[in-house]
Amino acid sequence: MQKISQNIITKDIRKEIPDSLSCNHCINTNCLIKKNIHTFSSSKLIDKKTNIKCKKGQQFIIEGAPVNGLFFILKGIVKVFRTGINGREQIVRFAKEGEIIGHRGFGTEEFYSIGAIALKDVTLCYFSKDVLQDVMLENPLLTYDMMLFYANELNRSESKVKSISQMTVRERVIDSLLYIHRKFGDLKGYLNLPLSRKEYADYAGTTEEQVIRVFSLLKKEGLISAKGKKIGILNIQKLKSEISEHNYFLDS
Repeated sequence: MQKISQNIITKDIRKEIPDSLSCNHCINTNCLIKKNIHTFSSSKLIDKKTNIKCKKGQQFIIEGAPVNGLFFILKGIVKVFRTGINGREQIVRFAKEGEIIGHRGFGTEEFYSIGAIALKDVTLCYFSKDVLQDVMLENPLLTYDMMLFYANELNRSESKVKSISQMTVRERVIDSLLYIHRKFGDLKGYLNLPLSRKEYADYAGTTEEQVIRVFSLLKKEGLISAKGKKIGILNIQKLKSEISEHNYFLDS
C-alpha cells in the first residue's frame, strides 16, 4: 500500500481537473461548499481549491500528520481508519461523494487523528485550513452549516458508541452489513462495496475469525449469500429486526 507524505501530496498526485468538475458545476448537492456557493461574497475559496486524484490503495491522509486542511470527496470511496491497541487498524467509516474527510482535526487539533485511503480511484477537493477559516469568518451561512454538521457528527458518534458497546459480535457484524447496504446499495445482487473479511472485522470491532464464523451462520440461515469478497443480503428485514433495538439506522 503506497503512503504519501502530507508535505508532498499535492505535488505528487495533483492532476489537471477539467472546468466541468469545478464547484460551480459539481453535482454533489449535499456538499457543504456546493450548497453555500451562491452565498459566497468572494471567489477566494473556489480560486484556491486544489483538486487531487488518488489511485486505488493510495493513502492521502497519514495519521499523526499536521492538519493542513479539509478534503471533500468529489468522486470515489474512501476508508477512514485509526490505529487502535497494539497497532491494530480500526475502521471508523467509509466515505463517498460529497462527504468530508479530516474534519475532526480542523480547528481543534494540530495533527490528524485518522488516516484515509482510497478504496477506489478518488477525486478530492482540498481546501487549506487558513483559506477555509477566512471564508467561514466572512460567510455566516457556511459557518452555521458547518456547526450543524459537527453537531450531527457528534450525536451519531456518541449514539454509535453506546449501541456498539451493547451489541454481541453477531449483531456488530450484521450492523456492518446493513451500514454498507444503506450507504452503497446493491450491484447485481451483491453489496456495492466488496470488502475483505478483515475489513469487516476492523469496522465491527471483532476478529477476522469471528466474522467468518458469523457469515457462515448467516449463510446457513439463508440471510446472506457470498461469492469471494462479494456479499449479498437475502433477507434484509430479518437482519434489521435482529438489531432494531440498537437503532441500526444511526450511520445512514
